[in-house]
Amino acid sequence: MSSIPPQRQKQLQKLLQKLGLPEGVLANWSLLDLALTHSSACASANYEKLEFVGDAAIRLAAAEFLWQTYPNFEVGEFAAIRSVLVSDRILAQIARSYGLERYLLVAGSATGDKAGMASRLADALEAIAAALYLSTYTLELVRPWLDSHFQTLTEEIRACPARQNYKAALQEWTQAQYKLLPEYRVVEINPIHGSSERFSAEVWLQNRCLGKGKGRSIKTAEQEAARTAFQTATGESSEFGSRNLQL
Repeated sequence: MSSIPPQRQKQLQKLLQKLGLPEGVLANWSLLDLALTHSSACASANYEKLEFVGDAAIRLAAAEFLWQTYPNFEVGEFAAIRSVLVSDRILAQIARSYGLERYLLVAGSATGDKAGMASRLADALEAIAAALYLSTYTLELVRPWLDSHFQTLTEEIRACPARQNYKAALQEWTQAQYKLLPEYRVVEINPIHGSSERFSAEVWLQNRCLGKGKGRSIKTAEQEAARTAFQTATGESSEFGSRNLQL
């Protein structure tokens, strides 16, 4: 860590302590410092490239956690829950739990940009995951401080299935399979406010309806349509056994 100022060294060491990692851990300190440097602080050396690796590392950590902890989950549940666990909103929430904003180097207009803080925290958390992954090329420095969050969040999602993000899971699937985004068509079928089936939604891809759903709100109806479509597409539906819809 000789290339990093002594005060910064202490900050980084304290952050790893907050993450619960042991002293003497084989972390790449230069990468860790870079992971906490916003582009406003240094245009030529910041966390932007690390985000790319960190995004993949966190997604893999979430996938491993779900695979090991909930072996009976269907693939649709894996994808829908993981999409919540790795969302920017949740990553920013995790970052705040460790006080990450105190270690993030920002400058200029970004200093007073409170609206953009959540996005910066999520990005920085991904970059930290990348720095720690690239220190060992394993998840041994990543899983220990993420798993407890994943556990709590997964239990909350299981207790409230509506929090599962099937729209994000379906979008990920259609982009991977067809390089296309699904289209949602919503109509109001019951004008009575508070009705459990006020809206009806359909999700379409390449002129084919993949799924339908109803709900109290537009968002709920779309999620239900996405759930039906995703489960059909991935072979969870009893009506269809194929993993690929023929479009």
